[in-house]
Amino acid sequence: MRPIILAATALLFAHHAGAQASAPTAPRSFAIRAGRVIDGRGGPPLLNAVILVNGERISAVGTNVAIPAGMPVIDLSKYTVLPGLIDCHDHITEGAEAGAAAQFRTSHVDAAIRGTVYAKRTLDAGFTSIRNLGAPEFTDVALRNAINAGLIPGPRIWAGTMIISATGGHGDVNGLSPYYRNSEATGIADGVDEIRAKVRLLVKRGADVIKVVATAGASSEEESVDAALYSQAELDALVDEAKMWGKKVAAHAHGAEGIKRAVRAGVASIEHGTFLDEEGARLMVERGTYLSKDSYDDRWFWEHAAALGYSQHIVDKLGKLVQGHEASTKLAMRMGVKIAFATDAGVLPHGENAKQFRDYVAWGMTPMAAIMTATTSAADLLGAADRLGAIAPGYLADLIATSDNPLADITALERVRFVMKGGVVVKLP
Repeated sequence: MRPIILAATALLFAHHAGAQASAPTAPRSFAIRAGRVIDGRGGPPLLNAVILVNGERISAVGTNVAIPAGMPVIDLSKYTVLPGLIDCHDHITEGAEAGAAAQFRTSHVDAAIRGTVYAKRTLDAGFTSIRNLGAPEFTDVALRNAINAGLIPGPRIWAGTMIISATGGHGDVNGLSPYYRNSEATGIADGVDEIRAKVRLLVKRGADVIKVVATAGASSEEESVDAALYSQAELDALVDEAKMWGKKVAAHAHGAEGIKRAVRAGVASIEHGTFLDEEGARLMVERGTYLSKDSYDDRWFWEHAAALGYSQHIVDKLGKLVQGHEASTKLAMRMGVKIAFATDAGVLPHGENAKQFRDYVAWGMTPMAAIMTATTSAADLLGAADRLGAIAPGYLADLIATSDNPLADITALERVRFVMKGGVVVKLP
């Protein structure tokens, strides 16, 4: 990188380091020369473009944008620049590689500390925003707050806190002696009244989004992987309560019946959607429900679960999910279901989030459409489409750069070389 890049970067890092001591006396302003700009909205790439950043936001972008005299310049003229990526399903305080016994040998304190490491890995991988759908004891709220305060590096976090689950469901601890006692708080709630009370508690403690477990899952010991776990009345009450508090609901749902109940209740997104059927897809299109679609993570977990100490029952359930993802993804694309980028990172190792793009493209998405699942579509699902997911004037200066062109090779997004979040450089080539 040329000396002028280093000068600009030194300025940005100096501001970041001193942000807590005193506010800047003037907005930071600088220019970025980009070899190629993919704006995140699906428009044709801009070649040899200039992006002007003023403070934490983009002030101009285009091929005819003049750089004011004396303005520091970051030279990315040999790179492709994109908006910071958004992962709509993360578990930033969890790591499957810790093994099956981790839940009995570690606590929420361990989760909070490990979350700081996972947050940095995620940001360095080019994911500047995430929706965290499940964490013990409000650890994601604490992590979100520390990141927002500038205490530690990490992506913007929409915190889901503890997932709401029926007794014996995917969010419960199953298969143990009835005399086992867990002193940590949980999201277990049964019946309309308990569910409403649980939503209120999570909102009180800082939840940005509510996650409900509408069906069984793979990494827990309940018998099924896809059975519906909440009645229609229970899901209706949960979504109604969340909306009253201004919160969207994400529904973990593998099975077809649970998907349809959650969509009828009015959730904002179906997570996984592994065994989605045509009726469910039509309902999602009618209601505008997003499919927050992961798949790569289950394949990774299936291949490693036995070595990590998980039971054969869980390995078998994971195998069923792996077999279902391709068909449901293709069905959703064919039916016109809105798809948002999701990885279930924490099942997949943190920092490898971009590997999910491989499946999208292999199963029929164009590289541009795949990118948009993690830009405009993801921002829309978060309720942040006015400030995230695009390179445009007025948007937050969340920018990443790759050496290779992801429109030609989607795996280029697995090799992010430059990351900026809110106008502050956090990773250099």
